[in-house]
Amino acid sequence: MVNCSATELDNIFHALSDTTRRSILRDLAKRERTVGEIAKPYDVSLAAVSKHLKVLERADLISREKRGSFQIVRLNPATLRSAERWLAYYEKFWTRRLDALQDMLEGNEDE
Repeated sequence: MVNCSATELDNIFHALSDTTRRSILRDLAKRERTVGEIAKPYDVSLAAVSKHLKVLERADLISREKRGSFQIVRLNPATLRSAERWLAYYEKFWTRRLDALQDMLEGNEDE
């Protein structure tokens, strides 16, 4: 996913909008896990975790692999890099505004 379409970006940011899904991604960044291992720290049903995983999978943020009777889930970092590149385009605007705010707060308004 080098160039994200609008739909792909929508799916990525929708997936990232939920605290539980962000937490799942953070855990998967450390190592791949089974669905049961992913579900363990959350006080929700396995079905609820499965729904979160489907959202993450639809956004291509994770991939699943069947190993015997287990489903192994791993992070797909390429998709996160695509979202990062999209956000990076706007960094110059944030930086300029934050620099202007800093100048104003420090009394350097004439710069």
